[in-house]
Amino acid sequence: MGSFNASLGKGFILVGFSDWPQLELILFIYILIFYSLTLFGNTAIIALSQVDLRLHTPMYFFLSHLSFLDLCYTTSTVPQLLINIEGHDHTITYGRCVAQLFSVLALGSTESMLLVVMAFDRYAAVCRPLLYTTIMHPLLCQALAISSWAAGLLNSLIQTSLMMAMPLCGYRLNHFFCEMPVFLKLACKDTAGTEAKMFVARAIILVFPATLILGSYAHIARAVLKVKSISGRRKAFGTCGSHLLVVSMFYGSTIYTYLQPNDSYSENEGKFVALFYTIVTPMLNPLIYTLRNKDVKGALWKALGRGTESR
Repeated sequence: MGSFNASLGKGFILVGFSDWPQLELILFIYILIFYSLTLFGNTAIIALSQVDLRLHTPMYFFLSHLSFLDLCYTTSTVPQLLINIEGHDHTITYGRCVAQLFSVLALGSTESMLLVVMAFDRYAAVCRPLLYTTIMHPLLCQALAISSWAAGLLNSLIQTSLMMAMPLCGYRLNHFFCEMPVFLKLACKDTAGTEAKMFVARAIILVFPATLILGSYAHIARAVLKVKSISGRRKAFGTCGSHLLVVSMFYGSTIYTYLQPNDSYSENEGKFVALFYTIVTPMLNPLIYTLRNKDVKGALWKALGRGTESR
């Protein structure tokens, strides 16, 4: 038995998918492809949002933050996973494990808050169109983005601190990265009080934002149904529908992982669910937001046209 800090010299062993050696090559190929697409798609959105004046709007300001979050979130876990699948050394040092735990919690919490901000932006655009530019002032947009990052970092700091004080039995993590539910399974003694505090913090950062988002989109749906123009209705539903798809994927997978009782948490199922919200969702976000978006398509073709002309 030892505390989280007692692993300072020993580190941890990440089991990953070594229990299914027949899947490792397939997983390596697919994960590498998805990671490459994530890097390309999210970097493209950030770049286009900066260089094209048509995308200098609150929606794309927040979308560029979401893309940056997805880049960081995926990069905090995927390179380690690829190394573990390809090689035989599955160890991770104490310092890297703590850094990974903190960054994953911080980035995931920040994304949860940012999705609320994006829902509020859509609510203002659809339900208060005449006041939209007044409501979504650039200073307010910056303040909302900074608040999302601050809330995510604070939540991660609290959860990581509580986690590091817990006594652990063993150093074998049945996962492909350092994630909180796996550490809770290693707890040596009754930590019900600490787990209750951590559960409340996770519920606040997940359930409360999800409830606000559903409330915002209920008002949006009511306002869109009053629009007489069929094309206007389709455009509004298309934009908001893509956002709701992102929300459902993110909150569905994270709530399943972080809000189920520790006793019923399955480490093997958790690994495959984690693949979804660490790899698949960040790769899909750029496609979902831009597939039917004329502004982004126009900005992309304009950028490609400039690149061709410069040659």
